[in-house]
Amino acid sequence: MVNPGGIRVLIVDDEAGIRLGLRLLIDGAEGIRVVGEGTNGEEALALAAEQHPDVILMDVRMPGLTGIDAVERLTASGSRAKVVMLTAFDTEEFLLDALRAGAVSFLLKDAPPEDIVGAVLDAAQGKAVFSPSALDRLVRAAASGSKDSARHGDKGGGGQRPARDAWGDELLATVTSREREIARYVAQGMTNAEIAAALYVSQATVKTHLASLFSKLHVTNRVQLALLTLEWDAAGRV
Repeated sequence: MVNPGGIRVLIVDDEAGIRLGLRLLIDGAEGIRVVGEGTNGEEALALAAEQHPDVILMDVRMPGLTGIDAVERLTASGSRAKVVMLTAFDTEEFLLDALRAGAVSFLLKDAPPEDIVGAVLDAAQGKAVFSPSALDRLVRAAASGSKDSARHGDKGGGGQRPARDAWGDELLATVTSREREIARYVAQGMTNAEIAAALYVSQATVKTHLASLFSKLHVTNRVQLALLTLEWDAAGRV
């Protein structure tokens, strides 16, 4: 739930110019305000505990504790803050690592201002946003992962893709047809309200199904579920 006083945003980047630009952008948007700035992962953790932001705009690569490491710790701590990763490095490795760590969105720093503001608004509602190139990489990575899994008997590769085994036949068999339908909607970026309207059910029912999916498939957030769903569809395991 978003704070009544507006969406609280924490900015974390080691470049002062980037932080200033983001602050001016966020503070100029209606219903959003910056509650703190940090320069590395350690400061992100401290400020998140102190300021309780709804959304954190975080750089991927920073001195000391990286953005991805900070997201992992935030996720493990049970923080409710949604993390939008901002980076100048458009690589598949950073994208997948960020999503596995618990980030909900991934944008390039040169994204249009309106896209960054939109990502903050969407993240506060639990909706994922990706730059076009990141989304393309995500789909290709899912397809590639499915092919590798088929070639290697789905034995995995040292745990590099957490919860991939959740798409093994045994666990997949526990997922109901309605849960699969909801998983696909999540992969399309739909909110709980939109899914509820599409299925003519209550949002509470959608939340119940999502909780069941998270438990069955060993994922912790909607983005990880979406990634697995893309992999599932790419492999034709419907």
